[in-house]
Amino acid sequence: MNTSELPFLTNIQNDLILNIYVQPRASKNQISGIQGEELKIRITSPPVDGAANKLCREFVADLFDVSKSSVEIISGETSRHKRLRISGNHPGQFSKYISVIEEALNTGHKH
Repeated sequence: MNTSELPFLTNIQNDLILNIYVQPRASKNQISGIQGEELKIRITSPPVDGAANKLCREFVADLFDVSKSSVEIISGETSRHKRLRISGNHPGQFSKYISVIEEALNTGHKH
């Protein structure tokens, strides 16, 4: 699988744009597949007072091995459909994490 087979992922300069569908109140935090052109992420937090957004950003930061401040919700703050920007420091920084996503799609990434 390569980035052209990952419709939820766009590389813009040093950043990644990630289209996700969030399912709150799940039994565990994990990637659970692809839904349309979005990466489906299940999180344990309820969608109350920004708790689900916070946990979503933490989960994605852990997945890409970046700081929480490097993950920004650029659209969908109050929706299950979100676009995240993951800021990088240099070109190609995230290429090694593409395989992490591929593996997570096959096995389910847990946090």
